[in-house]
Amino acid sequence: MSRHLVLALFLWPAALIAAPAQPTTDDHDLAYSLGASLGERLRTQVPDLQLDALLEGLRQAYQNKPLALSEARMAALLSEHEARANEAALHAQSEQMLSAEKRFMATERSRAGVRELAAGILVSELSKGSGAKPNAKGKVQVRYVGMLPDGTVFDQSQQPQWFNLDSVIEGWQVALPEMATGSKWRLVIPSAQAYGAEGAGDLIAPYTPLVFEIELLGVAD
Repeated sequence: MSRHLVLALFLWPAALIAAPAQPTTDDHDLAYSLGASLGERLRTQVPDLQLDALLEGLRQAYQNKPLALSEARMAALLSEHEARANEAALHAQSEQMLSAEKRFMATERSRAGVRELAAGILVSELSKGSGAKPNAKGKVQVRYVGMLPDGTVFDQSQQPQWFNLDSVIEGWQVALPEMATGSKWRLVIPSAQAYGAEGAGDLIAPYTPLVFEIELLGVAD
């Protein structure tokens, strides 16, 4: 019962919100302040809350009277409510991130000299190459810098690195076969062609578009 008793300690003054009285003591003022603060929070978090039922449960728990619901029933209801609240919060956060990505991609798309490849990948040619293009199943030797939308570098290679092209993120798999050896491109890759809704640990948040400057140094089958 400790969880519900603690909740009751903060909830019981909520009854005063509906029928405010003139404060008479410091204890009264404190209780009223707690109730008002909690009432504002509940109005935001649970807008359709049945206040009569809330006050009934609060009063019974606070007065240590038998409760109308079993511990198991209350625990299940509170767990379901918390799960729904968490899901709603995650959905809102995802929508915010997707909106930020959409704005970023629109800004990048408007830059001079940018062209768009398949799947919305944006390319700016920094230097032109004339060598062979990679095979989609082959290997590439590259030097690169990977950045977040705010310019933070999350990965880079100081020395040339070899990669199997079919083992890298989808955005690279789409763009690099279009590059000639000796080229240096700036790529802006939508999150769907990078790490998507999952992100990549603490480095890359979900729904984050990525920016790469890639120099293609060599190709192999």
